[in-house]
Amino acid sequence: MMMMAAPTLEDYWYEAETQEICGVKVPSILNDFIENQPSIVERFYTKLYSVPPNKTDEPQQILFHSNRICLVGLAKEHVAFEKGIRSISFEVGKFDRSENKVSGRKKSGGMILQADSTLALVTCVDGSVYKVRSCVQGKLVEVNERIVSRPDLMRTSGEGYVAIVMPKIEHCDVLKEKLLSEEAYREMCEKK
Repeated sequence: MMMMAAPTLEDYWYEAETQEICGVKVPSILNDFIENQPSIVERFYTKLYSVPPNKTDEPQQILFHSNRICLVGLAKEHVAFEKGIRSISFEVGKFDRSENKVSGRKKSGGMILQADSTLALVTCVDGSVYKVRSCVQGKLVEVNERIVSRPDLMRTSGEGYVAIVMPKIEHCDVLKEKLLSEEAYREMCEKK
C-alpha cells in the first residue's frame, strides 16, 4: 500500500482570481482584511450591567442589541468565576427554563419573566450557589444549553450568555435607564 504525504500549507494556498460583475472588477477580499476588527459584541451590542445593591460581588452583564434582544449572563467580575463554576442548572423551583419553547416573530409561548426572575442556578466548586437573574422584564426566548456541558464558556462575552430575553418595545428605554452603562460600571468597579 502506498502512503500519501501529508498536505502542506502550499497545497491550500489561496490564489486571487480577478472577477467581474456587470463590467466592474470585484476587489480581492484579501485586501479588505482588517487586523484589529472589533468583535461582533463590540460592534452590535450595548453592554449594560446590573449590580444588586446588597450583593455587589454578583454583577450581571446584559448585551442589548438594537433589535431589542438581550443576552443575559454573568459579568467577568462575578464572584463565581473566582471560586470556579462546577455546574449550571436551568431547573429553578417548579420551572425548568430549558423546557421553554417559543414560536413565531412575537415569540409566542415564551415564559414571561420579571427583572428579578431566576433564569439559572450556578453552583461553584466550593458548593456555594448563585442565582442568575433575568435583569430584564420580557419573554424568555431561549437558554444557552451549551454552558451546561461547558461552564468555562460563560467567561466568553457573546457566547457565554445564560439566556436570551426579549423585552417589550415600550420597556426598552426604562430598561436602559435602570441598568448601568459600561462606563458607569467600570467607574463603580474602580471604586471598590
